[in-house]
Amino acid sequence: MTYTPPKIWTWDQENGGEFASINRPIAGATHEKPLPVGKHPLQLYSLATPNGVKVTMMLEELLEAGHSGAEYDAWLIKIGDGDQFGSGFVDANPNSKIPALMDHSGDTPQRVFESGSILLYLAEKFGAFLPGGADRTETLNWLFWQMGSAPYLGGGFGHFYHYAPEPMEYPINRFTMETKRQLDVLDRHLAGRDWMVGDGYSIADFAIWPWYGQTVLGRQYGAAEFLQVESYTNVMRWAKMIDARPATRRGRMVNRAMGDLDMQLHERHDANDFETMTQDKIGN
Repeated sequence: MTYTPPKIWTWDQENGGEFASINRPIAGATHEKPLPVGKHPLQLYSLATPNGVKVTMMLEELLEAGHSGAEYDAWLIKIGDGDQFGSGFVDANPNSKIPALMDHSGDTPQRVFESGSILLYLAEKFGAFLPGGADRTETLNWLFWQMGSAPYLGGGFGHFYHYAPEPMEYPINRFTMETKRQLDVLDRHLAGRDWMVGDGYSIADFAIWPWYGQTVLGRQYGAAEFLQVESYTNVMRWAKMIDARPATRRGRMVNRAMGDLDMQLHERHDANDFETMTQDKIGN
């Protein structure tokens, strides 16, 4: 059946799809709920989606590199329950999207929202994972490439291939073509190099790996065979290299509320939590 858009769009709350109950065309808080604050200056409010994992990967790498000031408390935001519309979270991020970071190290708490902004903020705060000179510009090129490109992978391909109420040929074909084009961009760029930029790990890798690395590793949308991910050999090599890092594993665990119980650390307040507070050890 051909769809003819109405002259004026109206909100149909029963439009279907996995996230229909939390999607709405207006902003702002729906209920009063202050955010908890733990013992560390850095307070993260998140969920282990690809955007959330970007930040926890970086924080764990900072700590492993000896930046003790990067100790943080991570609080679980259950987006399926609408936690992101609580008044405290909206104050931290008026866009009501995870992740959101509050830095209490100064005289006035600093809010930082949007995952790319958080990565850049942490890189500049700790002087790490952001090279200088021409490589700085190249790192930012790829950081903003990811911010502009990943919505086609997640909100486009992921939505219509995996989450939509029923499969539709046109949007699946459209966004599959774009996703494969983006993977080809990465595969060509990563030919003959270990990292996205220069000779070291950077916020460009943190930004891109949770989306594209996990896609080729078969963790996104059940689409590895459909996308023929094994054909992107340079992306696969890079993805496996980063996946093997201990800080990557820890970063994937923080604020995870799905999958294997031993990989779910709903809240993180101390490094020991990875050994003692996962869901396989504490249950519900």
